[in-house]
Amino acid sequence: MPKTLIVVFSLAALLASGGCNKASQANRAEFTRVRIGYVGLTCEASIFAAYEKGFFKDEGLQPELIKCSWHNYKDTLAIGGYDITQHLVMYFLKPIEEGMDVKFTAGIHRGCLRVQAANNSNINSIADLKGKRIGVPGLGVPPFTFASRVLRDNGIDASKDITWKVYPTNELGSAIENGEVDAVANSEPIGSLLLAKGLVHNVADQATQEPYSNEYCCEVVANGKWIKANPKAAAAATRALLRGAKWVQTNPVAAAQLSVEKKYIVSDAKLNAAAISTLSYTPGVSKAESSIMTAANGMQAAGMLQPKTNLDELAKGAFVHLDGVTDEWIEQLQVEKVAGGQLPQDWKITQLARAVVSDDCCHLAK
Repeated sequence: MPKTLIVVFSLAALLASGGCNKASQANRAEFTRVRIGYVGLTCEASIFAAYEKGFFKDEGLQPELIKCSWHNYKDTLAIGGYDITQHLVMYFLKPIEEGMDVKFTAGIHRGCLRVQAANNSNINSIADLKGKRIGVPGLGVPPFTFASRVLRDNGIDASKDITWKVYPTNELGSAIENGEVDAVANSEPIGSLLLAKGLVHNVADQATQEPYSNEYCCEVVANGKWIKANPKAAAAATRALLRGAKWVQTNPVAAAQLSVEKKYIVSDAKLNAAAISTLSYTPGVSKAESSIMTAANGMQAAGMLQPKTNLDELAKGAFVHLDGVTDEWIEQLQVEKVAGGQLPQDWKITQLARAVVSDDCCHLAK
């Protein structure tokens, strides 16, 4: 596998050890101080933009970024190790069902999850996956959850009809290439990279296929007790993140460069921009609220939420409306358009393929 595929994106950090910066967990001096958790992912560009462009400070907040790891991300938010972040809805719904006090406040982006089959296979639809081997970066993580939902929607029992195989994120491509699995479930940017390499084709795409394309994959999520104690700060921090999302949508190249130059992720800026551009950073509130119900329905049908759980109550309790955080506010929100901050209008995924194969990505945004 080319070294670009291994190191260009930081999704492998999801499985890394370590936790949040304990030194940053001291009691806050005043309510305007807000701690924003992050792992170091391509799709967290909106967090990095909001911080570096001063959007939190514009809202009267004193922001602090808290670097965390995947394995303790949920629990650290629940116990107050940080206040707010953006993350996958399906990652938090089960803990919320079990009583975790965290709340969604708005939607950030859509379209980061995929199920992809090997190009040299006879798998052309989800139905063809019955009895096959699917590689995932972990059991219970969002790609696994998304794949389980899609399988269930197509009459396949994910617990009986599928052989699940776990690989580090950066080894999913090798698993496909070596014939160790028939398909993979992943998130961006790995999905786009595997497509660009010509190793896979999509059989389920959250970005384009209903009902999945109608729901946010990632939303703003915050500690419930913190929201109650600091509703104005929670609203201000949410607005800053939504502004960050809109800035990324307008300036994907500039956002990718920022993420790399500030060392939030280990990546090439041009390839990072290509991955960011596949996501829909269209922030929203009402669709974010309805997305929770859509995801909950799918998860319950796939056996990942209890049959007895009242989904109306779950969805209502999982989302909170904050003052000044509305679809109307988002529609009126204006962000700068950075010169050279966009990919060319005629940009194609084939350009990324050439960049990966040649291990030379510097021409990508020219």
